[in-house]
Amino acid sequence: MAKKDPRIDAYIGKAAGFAKPILKHLRALVHAGCPDVEETMKWSFPHFDYNGIMCSMAAFKQHCAFGFWKGALIASTKPEAMGQFGRITSLNDLPKDSVIIGYVKEAVRLNGEGVKLPPRPKRRKEALRIPAELKMALKKVSAAKTKFAEFSPSQQREYAEWITEAKTKETRAKRLATAVTWIKDGKPRNWKYMKSS
Repeated sequence: MAKKDPRIDAYIGKAAGFAKPILKHLRALVHAGCPDVEETMKWSFPHFDYNGIMCSMAAFKQHCAFGFWKGALIASTKPEAMGQFGRITSLNDLPKDSVIIGYVKEAVRLNGEGVKLPPRPKRRKEALRIPAELKMALKKVSAAKTKFAEFSPSQQREYAEWITEAKTKETRAKRLATAVTWIKDGKPRNWKYMKSS
């Protein structure tokens, strides 16, 4: 039989008034669906484990969240922020108890069988855009232009972002001059933080 974690009692105790009955109810449903569940605190909010993370709940100022770690394989709901059930402001926002207990049992089965989540699809990186003023500055100093071309795309991106993130013309001009000097010397944008060999 699972023990209750006193840190979760404290978490519920500190929650807003509307959230306390929701959190207590969700906790009871998780225990009903998995009597051997282990309670713990991770990332500062309650988690329920059984052969790995199963589900979690959280309370915010105006709503609660509840979700399953492998929610995409369990609930047919559309995941939002931290869970599958959107903004929970009252017990009426939750599915029937039997549905949640069914989800908990499915989470137990998936963890027990070692089922993994499918890998997330890789996001396509945006094409590297070099600011016009950096291109012009590099054109004027051929050694810098040559070195810049030898940099990896991530090193080029660091310089491009450093220039474009400048808030004022003066800051941008100062960064541009510094960038050309460093690039000419073959120094990546964050060269100061690199370990010397």
